[in-house]
Amino acid sequence: MARAGGIRIRLTSVRPQTPYSVEPRQDMIEWDCFAMQERKRCPWVPLDDPLYVAYHDTEWGVPVHDDRKLFELLILEGFQAGLSWRTVLHKRENFRRAFDGFDPRAVAGYLDGKVQLLLADAGIIRNRLKVQGAVRNAYSFLRVQEEFGTFDRYIWGFVEGCPVKNVLRAMEDYPASTPLSDRLSRDLKARGFTFVGTTVCYAHMQATGMVNDHTVDCFRYGEVHGGADRSIPSKVPGFIDNRQNII
Repeated sequence: MARAGGIRIRLTSVRPQTPYSVEPRQDMIEWDCFAMQERKRCPWVPLDDPLYVAYHDTEWGVPVHDDRKLFELLILEGFQAGLSWRTVLHKRENFRRAFDGFDPRAVAGYLDGKVQLLLADAGIIRNRLKVQGAVRNAYSFLRVQEEFGTFDRYIWGFVEGCPVKNVLRAMEDYPASTPLSDRLSRDLKARGFTFVGTTVCYAHMQATGMVNDHTVDCFRYGEVHGGADRSIPSKVPGFIDNRQNII
């Protein structure tokens, strides 16, 4: 263990690890074929990809308040930059293995040897800047936790604890970013995060349920829309009440 700026981190160098490809979990791909074909889904869902369909049907847009899951999605969205989410999704189990289950304290302690090991792992996206950025973001993540108690309290403060409920009807209605994601991006960058441009931030907001961007005819829109909101007091400045934001 070591201390840096008052934060305790676990330093990690090289540990034996063999690069390999992990198949999608069976419980994620054993999806009801009838439901896949008959349910109305968002127009971007590739129905020929059971793993992607399961992700849309069970995860995307569901409010996330667990710090480790928030960290995982933030890092994965950063690795997606310039690539497709399908690529990242099919490598997610490899990422979880390689990045210690996305434990931010463990990732913040990665030394150069561990970085080199990750760059040799064919199961993940081997981009030096993104791997190094993940380590940097882990440290910044810990700093936010130290300041706010949880990263959840910090990031959900941007929507005052309540998901933004959009009304989208077609692919052309989807924004790549919004003024809200612009503000989040600027604040994250000011706190030392990298690979957190406004498009990445908006994708993170969509994935973690900070915005409900299921189209109104998608079967998940009502399920996610009807979920319980949670009020989270926050000291992050510049919040807006955006609980009914119609695009």
